[in-house]
Amino acid sequence: MKAARKVRLAPIYIALVLLALVSVVPFLWMLATSFKHGSDVYTKVPSLLPLDRKTGEFSPTLENYEHVLQVSGLGQAFINSVWVCLILVPAKLLVDALAAYAFARIPFPGRDKLFVVLLAGMMVPTITLLVPRIHVTQALGMFDSGWGLILPNVASVLDIFLLRQFFMSLPSELEEAARIDGAGRMQIFWRIIIPLSKPVLAVVTITSFIFHWNDLVWPLVVLNDPELYTLPLALQQLASSESGRAYYIMAGAALAVIPVIVVLLIFQRRIMQGIAFTGLKS
Repeated sequence: MKAARKVRLAPIYIALVLLALVSVVPFLWMLATSFKHGSDVYTKVPSLLPLDRKTGEFSPTLENYEHVLQVSGLGQAFINSVWVCLILVPAKLLVDALAAYAFARIPFPGRDKLFVVLLAGMMVPTITLLVPRIHVTQALGMFDSGWGLILPNVASVLDIFLLRQFFMSLPSELEEAARIDGAGRMQIFWRIIIPLSKPVLAVVTITSFIFHWNDLVWPLVVLNDPELYTLPLALQQLASSESGRAYYIMAGAALAVIPVIVVLLIFQRRIMQGIAFTGLKS
């Protein structure tokens, strides 16, 4: 029986391996190109490994990373992106969680109608909100500043919706028992709701980090000072400049991908817990 089952699943495993290769090969090519010398990139016979074109020997180099970090300004842009995400993601998580808890657990007049209005706002294309956001940012004196990157993005309707739905799935008996013991709203939020919501909080954290780490449009319209550029904006400037050679761009792209991989590895177990929890609830 086990052998027959393995035979039936063999085509599925083969298809999954092929899909994995399709996803991994471009990343490996980017990583390999970032370690190649300029003369070894454009060859008649493409090579995945950083080989010397004349001798064929394995000859990786770190000159491309040194160039993008020091000469092209991606080092400062990398630091800017790290600081923006370190401030923005926790602040966004806190604001969204508090709003979601209010919509899920606190009865107040017009709560459901206000939530419907928020959901309706998700149907408005984001690009149409750029001009109003720019005017508000200028009026508050945050244009061309780090706060202009952070504060306009400190709340997300989609994250509020996801968190609210998760909070509503938690047993209300837990809150009732806490109230009997004399706990207030904020104590219930911090000591009961948040610890039980780690899987969905991990998902929101990852999606928020990836979105803001890779965001190009908002930094492009709100920043003028090159010293404040984030990594996607600095990469775009490098790609459009005369020094934007393939091996430099690949080195910069590798720097941009590494933090995302690290965050995914850290929160991987929480994501799987969230998926398992959702499956049990359904």
